[in-house]
Amino acid sequence: MRRLMRQLLAGPYLVWIAGFIILPVGVILYYAFTTADGAFTFAHIAAIADPVHVKSILLSLKLGLSCTVVCLLLAYPLAMILSSFRFRHQSFVVFLFILPMWMNFMLRILSWRLILANSGIINALLVRLGFGPVKLLNTPATVVFGMVYDFLPFMILPIYNSMTRIKDDIIEAARDLGAGNLTILAKIIFPLTVSGIISGIIMVFVPALTSFVISDLLGGGKVLLIGNVIEQEFMQGTNWNLGSGLSVVLMIFVIASMAVMNIFDKDGGGAAVW
Repeated sequence: MRRLMRQLLAGPYLVWIAGFIILPVGVILYYAFTTADGAFTFAHIAAIADPVHVKSILLSLKLGLSCTVVCLLLAYPLAMILSSFRFRHQSFVVFLFILPMWMNFMLRILSWRLILANSGIINALLVRLGFGPVKLLNTPATVVFGMVYDFLPFMILPIYNSMTRIKDDIIEAARDLGAGNLTILAKIIFPLTVSGIISGIIMVFVPALTSFVISDLLGGGKVLLIGNVIEQEFMQGTNWNLGSGLSVVLMIFVIASMAVMNIFDKDGGGAAVW
């Protein structure tokens, strides 16, 4: 009887998985491998080799990697500082970093669009200082900035979580044996936080690779990522078959990234700090 009750309680989750995961993926796979007439084809998958698509996916990889590197360089020392704090409400400081994520994603990016506009606050300040207006919007650098702003917490949290697991006794023992700060960082802290680093890299790189809203709003349609190409095929060109084919290719990148995370993140370094 108890087993039957457990199965019944799992029913809503099975319906959710079937309706919102399996079914949508199945529809994408169907369109990706069929023509408009329903005939089987690999043409939509092979379309990734078209020069326009190759250029967009290479740009997506470039900006995604740039975003990931910048996030890592910012998040690692910040996580070290946070983990070194010794007070009761340490988690409250971490909470402050993820607080902006509670605001609507579109509103946050639109706010930056207004700030970075030619008539925005930053350019107004630059004009006052005599530097003249600077073109800040519609550039790859601005898109990377938007990605970093949005995805930085996803890098901080797993690294911070890994660092909080390092016991003070280990650091103190290393100091007693004569190890300096650089030695402790290179031979103790860094190896013990590799799983958190890998998790953070995947958690930032995957959404950065598949992003299209940030490049739309901050790139002004001049920074064409693979996500923008897919979005255009679905929304403007109404070519669901080609859009699905490109989505499957992008899905392969995501699955490969998740596979790497599962290999290196064996101790659950990417788990939430809460």
